[in-house]
Amino acid sequence: MNEITNEILKLKRGKNAVILAHNYQNPEIQDIADFVGDSLGLSQQASKTDADIIVFCGVHFMAETASIISPNKKVLLPDLEAGCSLASTINANQLKKWKEKNPNAVVVSYVNTTAEVKAESDYCCTSSNAVKVVNAIPKNKKILFLPDRFLGRYVSAVTEREMEIWNGACHVHEKIGDIDFGEAYKKHPDAEFLIHPECGCSTSCLLKSQMYFDCAHSHIYSTEGMIDFVKQSEAEEFVIATEIGILHRLKKIKPQSKFYPISEQSICEYMKITTLGKLYNSLMNEKHEIKVPEEIAIRARLPIERMLSIV
Repeated sequence: MNEITNEILKLKRGKNAVILAHNYQNPEIQDIADFVGDSLGLSQQASKTDADIIVFCGVHFMAETASIISPNKKVLLPDLEAGCSLASTINANQLKKWKEKNPNAVVVSYVNTTAEVKAESDYCCTSSNAVKVVNAIPKNKKILFLPDRFLGRYVSAVTEREMEIWNGACHVHEKIGDIDFGEAYKKHPDAEFLIHPECGCSTSCLLKSQMYFDCAHSHIYSTEGMIDFVKQSEAEEFVIATEIGILHRLKKIKPQSKFYPISEQSICEYMKITTLGKLYNSLMNEKHEIKVPEEIAIRARLPIERMLSIV
Protein backbone atom coordinates (compact mmCIF):
# COMPACT_ATOMS: atom_id res chain seq x y z
CA MET A 1 0.00 0.00 0.00
CA ASN A 2 1.53 3.31 -1.06
CA GLU A 3 1.81 6.48 1.01
CA ILE A 4 -1.08 8.38 -0.57
CA THR A 5 -3.41 5.41 -0.09
CA ASN A 6 -2.47 5.28 3.61
CA GLU A 7 -3.11 9.00 3.96
CA ILE A 8 -6.54 8.72 2.31
CA LEU A 9 -7.52 5.89 4.64
CA LYS A 10 -6.38 7.90 7.69
CA LEU A 11 -8.38 10.91 6.53
CA LYS A 12 -11.41 8.74 5.89
CA ARG A 13 -11.35 7.34 9.40
CA GLY A 14 -10.69 10.71 11.01
CA LYS A 15 -13.47 12.48 9.14
CA ASN A 16 -16.00 9.62 9.28
CA ALA A 17 -16.14 9.53 5.49
CA VAL A 18 -17.21 6.86 3.04
CA ILE A 19 -15.75 6.45 -0.46
CA LEU A 20 -18.13 5.32 -3.20
CA ALA A 21 -16.78 4.34 -6.62
CA HIS A 22 -18.51 3.45 -9.87
CA ASN A 23 -17.61 0.27 -11.75
CA TYR A 24 -15.96 2.39 -14.47
CA GLN A 25 -13.45 4.08 -12.17
CA ASN A 26 -9.68 3.51 -12.36
CA PRO A 27 -8.50 0.32 -10.61
CA GLU A 28 -6.70 2.17 -7.80
CA ILE A 29 -9.89 4.10 -7.02
CA GLN A 30 -11.98 0.94 -6.95
CA ASP A 31 -9.45 -0.71 -4.64
CA ILE A 32 -9.60 2.05 -2.04
CA ALA A 33 -13.39 2.48 -2.12
CA ASP A 34 -15.72 1.22 0.60
CA PHE A 35 -18.27 0.29 -2.04
CA VAL A 36 -17.97 -0.26 -5.79
CA GLY A 37 -21.11 -0.61 -7.87
CA ASP A 38 -23.50 0.69 -10.51
CA SER A 39 -25.66 3.79 -10.25
CA LEU A 40 -28.45 2.00 -8.39
CA GLY A 41 -26.13 0.34 -5.89
CA LEU A 42 -24.25 3.58 -5.25
CA SER A 43 -27.53 5.45 -4.73
CA GLN A 44 -28.65 2.81 -2.24
CA GLN A 45 -25.37 3.08 -0.34
CA ALA A 46 -25.60 6.87 -0.26
CA SER A 47 -29.11 6.67 1.16
CA LYS A 48 -28.19 4.42 4.08
CA THR A 49 -24.67 5.42 5.08
CA ASP A 50 -24.05 6.83 8.56
CA ALA A 51 -20.90 8.63 7.40
CA ASP A 52 -20.68 12.41 7.71
CA ILE A 53 -18.94 12.79 4.35
CA ILE A 54 -19.59 10.97 1.08
CA VAL A 55 -16.73 11.10 -1.40
CA PHE A 56 -18.25 10.18 -4.73
CA CYS A 57 -15.79 8.78 -7.24
CA GLY A 58 -18.04 8.87 -10.25
CA VAL A 59 -19.51 11.72 -12.27
CA HIS A 60 -21.42 14.87 -11.42
CA PHE A 61 -24.99 13.58 -11.66
CA MET A 62 -24.14 10.74 -9.27
CA ALA A 63 -22.87 13.17 -6.63
CA GLU A 64 -26.01 15.26 -7.14
CA THR A 65 -28.17 12.19 -6.56
CA ALA A 66 -26.29 11.46 -3.33
CA SER A 67 -26.82 15.05 -2.19
CA ILE A 68 -30.55 14.81 -2.91
CA ILE A 69 -30.89 11.51 -1.04
CA SER A 70 -28.70 12.54 1.90
CA PRO A 71 -29.20 16.31 2.31
CA ASN A 72 -27.54 16.35 5.72
CA LYS A 73 -24.34 14.75 4.45
CA LYS A 74 -21.44 16.57 2.85
CA VAL A 75 -21.01 15.14 -0.66
CA LEU A 76 -17.64 15.65 -2.35
CA LEU A 77 -16.71 15.13 -5.99
CA PRO A 78 -12.91 14.85 -6.45
CA ASP A 79 -12.98 16.64 -9.82
CA LEU A 80 -15.71 19.01 -10.98
CA GLU A 81 -14.85 18.21 -14.61
CA ALA A 82 -16.29 14.70 -14.18
CA GLY A 83 -19.35 15.25 -16.33
CA CYS A 84 -21.48 12.93 -18.46
CA SER A 85 -22.08 13.08 -22.20
CA LEU A 86 -25.46 11.39 -21.80
CA ALA A 87 -26.70 13.71 -19.05
CA SER A 88 -25.78 16.71 -21.20
CA THR A 89 -28.14 15.65 -24.01
CA ILE A 90 -31.20 17.12 -22.27
CA ASN A 91 -31.82 20.00 -19.90
CA ALA A 92 -34.80 21.03 -17.78
CA ASN A 93 -36.14 23.54 -20.30
CA GLN A 94 -36.13 20.96 -23.08
CA LEU A 95 -37.98 18.51 -20.84
CA LYS A 96 -40.55 21.14 -19.85
CA LYS A 97 -41.33 21.81 -23.53
CA TRP A 98 -41.63 18.08 -24.19
CA LYS A 99 -44.02 17.74 -21.26
CA GLU A 100 -46.13 20.66 -22.52
CA LYS A 101 -46.71 18.75 -25.75
CA ASN A 102 -47.66 15.63 -23.74
CA PRO A 103 -49.51 16.96 -20.67
CA ASN A 104 -50.79 13.59 -19.40
CA ALA A 105 -47.63 11.57 -19.96
CA VAL A 106 -45.49 9.96 -17.25
CA VAL A 107 -41.84 11.03 -17.40
CA VAL A 108 -39.23 8.34 -16.74
CA SER A 109 -35.73 9.74 -16.50
CA TYR A 110 -32.63 7.59 -16.53
CA VAL A 111 -30.49 8.40 -13.50
CA ASN A 112 -27.87 9.80 -15.92
CA THR A 113 -29.52 13.23 -15.82
CA THR A 114 -29.07 16.48 -13.94
CA ALA A 115 -30.91 17.27 -10.72
CA GLU A 116 -32.99 19.86 -12.61
CA VAL A 117 -34.18 17.20 -15.05
CA LYS A 118 -34.95 14.79 -12.23
CA ALA A 119 -37.04 17.51 -10.61
CA GLU A 120 -39.24 17.58 -13.74
CA SER A 121 -39.64 13.77 -13.76
CA ASP A 122 -42.15 11.33 -12.29
CA TYR A 123 -39.76 8.39 -11.99
CA CYS A 124 -36.03 7.88 -12.17
CA CYS A 125 -34.52 4.55 -13.16
CA THR A 126 -31.18 2.88 -13.72
CA SER A 127 -30.29 0.28 -16.31
CA SER A 128 -30.75 -2.28 -13.52
CA ASN A 129 -34.40 -1.50 -12.88
CA ALA A 130 -35.65 0.45 -15.93
CA VAL A 131 -37.83 -2.45 -17.08
CA LYS A 132 -39.37 -2.82 -13.61
CA VAL A 133 -40.02 0.92 -13.37
CA VAL A 134 -41.85 1.00 -16.72
CA ASN A 135 -43.82 -2.12 -15.81
CA ALA A 136 -44.94 -0.39 -12.61
CA ILE A 137 -46.65 2.37 -14.62
CA PRO A 138 -50.29 1.73 -15.65
CA LYS A 139 -50.50 0.58 -19.25
CA ASN A 140 -52.97 3.28 -20.17
CA LYS A 141 -50.38 5.95 -19.41
CA LYS A 142 -48.19 7.43 -22.11
CA ILE A 143 -44.48 7.34 -21.20
CA LEU A 144 -41.78 9.85 -22.06
CA PHE A 145 -38.45 8.06 -21.62
CA LEU A 146 -35.19 9.98 -21.49
CA PRO A 147 -32.46 10.58 -22.35
CA ASP A 148 -30.85 7.38 -23.73
CA ARG A 149 -32.48 6.16 -26.94
CA PHE A 150 -30.80 2.76 -26.87
CA LEU A 151 -31.86 1.97 -23.33
CA GLY A 152 -35.32 3.31 -24.20
CA ARG A 153 -35.63 1.03 -27.23
CA TYR A 154 -34.45 -1.93 -25.20
CA VAL A 155 -36.97 -1.23 -22.41
CA SER A 156 -39.74 -0.72 -24.95
CA ALA A 157 -38.95 -4.07 -26.57
CA VAL A 158 -38.84 -5.96 -23.26
CA THR A 159 -41.99 -4.40 -21.82
CA GLU A 160 -43.83 -4.25 -25.15
CA ARG A 161 -44.76 -0.68 -24.32
CA GLU A 162 -44.84 2.11 -26.86
CA MET A 163 -42.90 5.06 -25.51
CA GLU A 164 -41.71 8.38 -26.79
CA ILE A 165 -37.95 8.28 -26.43
CA TRP A 166 -35.49 11.17 -26.26
CA ASN A 167 -32.71 11.07 -28.84
CA GLY A 168 -29.73 10.98 -26.47
CA ALA A 169 -26.84 8.56 -26.08
CA CYS A 170 -23.70 7.84 -24.10
CA HIS A 171 -20.73 8.51 -26.37
CA VAL A 172 -18.95 5.35 -25.17
CA HIS A 173 -21.85 2.92 -25.56
CA GLU A 174 -23.02 4.49 -28.80
CA LYS A 175 -19.68 3.64 -30.44
CA ILE A 176 -19.97 0.04 -29.26
CA GLY A 177 -23.01 -0.28 -31.51
CA ASP A 178 -20.78 0.30 -34.52
CA ILE A 179 -18.42 -2.57 -33.64
CA ASP A 180 -18.39 -5.79 -35.67
CA PHE A 181 -19.52 -8.27 -33.03
CA GLY A 182 -19.18 -11.06 -35.58
CA GLU A 183 -15.42 -10.68 -35.60
CA ALA A 184 -15.29 -10.86 -31.81
CA TYR A 185 -17.47 -13.98 -31.91
CA LYS A 186 -14.99 -15.64 -34.31
CA LYS A 187 -12.09 -14.81 -32.00
CA HIS A 188 -13.87 -16.01 -28.87
CA PRO A 189 -16.41 -18.67 -29.93
CA ASP A 190 -16.70 -20.15 -26.44
CA ALA A 191 -17.15 -16.85 -24.64
CA GLU A 192 -20.29 -15.42 -23.10
CA PHE A 193 -21.05 -11.94 -24.45
CA LEU A 194 -22.29 -9.45 -21.86
CA ILE A 195 -23.82 -6.33 -23.42
CA HIS A 196 -24.93 -3.15 -21.67
CA PRO A 197 -28.44 -1.99 -22.68
CA GLU A 198 -27.06 1.48 -23.51
CA CYS A 199 -25.17 -0.07 -26.44
CA GLY A 200 -26.55 0.54 -29.90
CA CYS A 201 -26.79 -3.20 -30.55
CA SER A 202 -28.79 -4.17 -27.47
CA THR A 203 -32.27 -4.10 -28.99
CA SER A 204 -31.14 -5.86 -32.17
CA CYS A 205 -29.65 -8.67 -30.14
CA LEU A 206 -32.68 -8.90 -27.87
CA LEU A 207 -34.83 -9.43 -30.95
CA LYS A 208 -32.29 -11.96 -32.32
CA SER A 209 -31.47 -9.71 -35.25
CA GLN A 210 -28.74 -10.88 -37.59
CA MET A 211 -27.45 -7.32 -37.90
CA TYR A 212 -24.46 -7.91 -35.66
CA PHE A 213 -24.03 -11.62 -35.03
CA ASP A 214 -26.20 -14.56 -34.08
CA CYS A 215 -26.39 -13.58 -30.38
CA ALA A 216 -26.15 -17.24 -29.37
CA HIS A 217 -24.21 -16.54 -26.19
CA SER A 218 -25.21 -12.94 -25.58
CA HIS A 219 -26.82 -11.47 -22.48
CA ILE A 220 -27.99 -7.90 -21.89
CA TYR A 221 -27.24 -6.60 -18.40
CA SER A 222 -26.47 -3.48 -16.44
CA THR A 223 -22.96 -3.40 -15.03
CA GLU A 224 -24.14 -4.94 -11.76
CA GLY A 225 -26.08 -7.53 -13.72
CA MET A 226 -22.83 -8.44 -15.46
CA ILE A 227 -21.15 -8.88 -12.08
CA ASP A 228 -23.92 -11.21 -10.90
CA PHE A 229 -23.87 -13.21 -14.13
CA VAL A 230 -20.11 -13.78 -13.94
CA LYS A 231 -20.37 -14.89 -10.31
CA GLN A 232 -22.87 -17.60 -11.24
CA SER A 233 -21.54 -18.60 -14.66
CA GLU A 234 -19.41 -21.66 -15.28
CA ALA A 235 -17.94 -20.09 -18.42
CA GLU A 236 -14.22 -19.40 -18.56
CA GLU A 237 -14.28 -16.61 -21.15
CA PHE A 238 -16.33 -13.43 -21.35
CA VAL A 239 -16.53 -10.62 -23.88
CA ILE A 240 -17.65 -7.40 -22.21
CA ALA A 241 -19.50 -4.69 -24.15
CA THR A 242 -19.38 -1.68 -21.85
CA GLU A 243 -16.80 0.74 -20.45
CA ILE A 244 -13.56 -1.15 -19.74
CA GLY A 245 -13.31 -0.06 -16.10
CA ILE A 246 -15.57 -2.94 -15.09
CA LEU A 247 -12.92 -5.47 -16.17
CA HIS A 248 -10.88 -4.76 -13.03
CA ARG A 249 -13.74 -5.76 -10.76
CA LEU A 250 -14.62 -8.80 -12.88
CA LYS A 251 -11.04 -10.07 -12.79
CA LYS A 252 -10.97 -9.74 -9.00
CA ILE A 253 -14.19 -11.75 -8.73
CA LYS A 254 -13.05 -14.53 -11.06
CA PRO A 255 -9.26 -14.36 -11.54
CA GLN A 256 -9.16 -17.77 -13.23
CA SER A 257 -11.39 -16.58 -16.10
CA LYS A 258 -10.50 -14.49 -19.13
CA PHE A 259 -12.24 -11.20 -19.87
CA TYR A 260 -12.03 -9.39 -23.19
CA PRO A 261 -13.36 -5.89 -23.85
CA ILE A 262 -15.36 -5.66 -27.06
CA SER A 263 -13.11 -2.66 -27.71
CA GLU A 264 -10.04 -1.36 -25.89
CA GLN A 265 -11.29 2.11 -26.87
CA SER A 266 -14.45 1.85 -24.77
CA ILE A 267 -13.17 4.39 -22.26
CA CYS A 268 -15.11 7.16 -20.54
CA GLU A 269 -12.70 10.05 -20.02
CA TYR A 270 -15.06 11.52 -17.42
CA MET A 271 -14.91 8.39 -15.27
CA LYS A 272 -11.14 8.19 -15.62
CA ILE A 273 -10.54 11.79 -14.53
CA THR A 274 -10.55 10.85 -10.83
CA THR A 275 -7.11 10.02 -9.42
CA LEU A 276 -5.82 9.17 -5.96
CA GLY A 277 -4.26 12.63 -5.77
CA LYS A 278 -7.57 14.34 -6.51
CA LEU A 279 -9.36 12.05 -4.07
CA TYR A 280 -6.83 12.91 -1.34
CA ASN A 281 -7.08 16.66 -2.04
CA SER A 282 -10.87 16.58 -2.03
CA LEU A 283 -11.08 14.70 1.25
CA MET A 284 -8.24 16.60 2.93
CA ASN A 285 -9.67 20.02 2.14
CA GLU A 286 -13.33 18.94 1.89
CA LYS A 287 -13.17 20.43 -1.58
CA HIS A 288 -15.71 20.39 -4.43
CA GLU A 289 -18.85 19.93 -2.34
CA ILE A 290 -21.93 19.14 -4.42
CA LYS A 291 -25.06 20.66 -2.92
CA VAL A 292 -28.35 20.66 -4.81
CA PRO A 293 -30.53 23.71 -4.06
CA GLU A 294 -33.32 22.72 -1.70
CA GLU A 295 -36.19 23.73 -4.00
CA ILE A 296 -34.81 21.43 -6.72
CA ALA A 297 -33.82 18.67 -4.30
CA ILE A 298 -37.33 18.47 -2.82
CA ARG A 299 -38.87 17.91 -6.26
CA ALA A 300 -36.15 15.52 -7.42
CA ARG A 301 -36.30 13.39 -4.28
CA LEU A 302 -39.67 11.77 -5.09
CA PRO A 303 -38.69 10.24 -8.48
CA ILE A 304 -35.41 9.06 -6.97
CA GLU A 305 -37.22 7.48 -4.02
CA ARG A 306 -39.55 5.74 -6.47
CA MET A 307 -36.46 4.42 -8.28
CA LEU A 308 -34.97 3.10 -5.04
CA SER A 309 -38.24 1.40 -4.07
CA ILE A 310 -38.41 -0.60 -7.33
CA VAL A 311 -35.54 -3.09 -7.31
